[in-house]
Amino acid sequence: MLRALCVIILVTQTHTAVGENYSTREDVKEFIKSLMISENFAELELLEVFRAAEYKSTIIESISRPAEKVLAWSEYQDIFLKEPRISAGKRFMETYHEPLERAWEEYGVPPAIVTAVIGVETMYGRYLGNYRVLDALVTLAFDYPPRATFFRKELYEFLMLVREERQEITDLRGSYAGAMGYGQFISSSYRRYAVDFDGDGIRDIWRNPVDAIGSVANYLSEHGWSSGQVVVRIDVDDVDESIFNVSLKPSITVADMEKFGISVGSSGKEPVSPMKFSGKQGSEYWLGFNNFYVITRYNHSKLYAMAVFQLSEELNK
Repeated sequence: MLRALCVIILVTQTHTAVGENYSTREDVKEFIKSLMISENFAELELLEVFRAAEYKSTIIESISRPAEKVLAWSEYQDIFLKEPRISAGKRFMETYHEPLERAWEEYGVPPAIVTAVIGVETMYGRYLGNYRVLDALVTLAFDYPPRATFFRKELYEFLMLVREERQEITDLRGSYAGAMGYGQFISSSYRRYAVDFDGDGIRDIWRNPVDAIGSVANYLSEHGWSSGQVVVRIDVDDVDESIFNVSLKPSITVADMEKFGISVGSSGKEPVSPMKFSGKQGSEYWLGFNNFYVITRYNHSKLYAMAVFQLSEELNK
């Protein structure tokens, strides 16, 4: 039970969500009942949790306008590819050289890629998020119909995570979508992919950069990272636009690309994803290979994956 694992909610005031206390809502009561049956949670303690939860309109506003959907690449890259983030990333790689090399050996993911993910997500742990994860997940689970099903599952995962890791539920902070720690794992990813990389018996990506390094590397490895190309920029003059931005997942072979007059210089059977970006100097054309797609499993956006890739290239210089 939550109380048995030291997760005690010290809240006396009543908060409202769309005019009412979350713990009084029928949909929340049904959710509580399901947890009591399936996971042996105590009703009173779950009621305390939902009394503590606060509706946040800013969360709804933020998730409705993510940067990946409203910015062009020419704007998006300015967020993540400026000198301060590059310099800080190189310092991070120097400071954590040993665990980064160990993660490379164990999981096969290069240090610069792991560092770039952490750099894009939280500026190497500097910005971990200002929302209580409880507020984010409850708001989205019960007051954001477009993705309510997904976030109710994440709320379930969060409650399980708090119980397993013996955390204070109202202390944990993260993004507007409930992502946490250096690598901004959502709760289901935390439970499945987080690792105790420093051997202290705790999987802590909230405060421990070594565990975060191992966890990010493990996540990418589990999603299919392999040695080889990440992305290739191609120079084309007259191109068939219909083959670009069709799918994040590689879905056309290099041989097929050659039929369109685009030479890549690698195996004809290797699948790629042709992508077009609106860059600062006009249209840019790229081919994403398997590892580029793996990065998009972290965030389902070609802009995000390109930022990680290009930041990693800068970190390697």
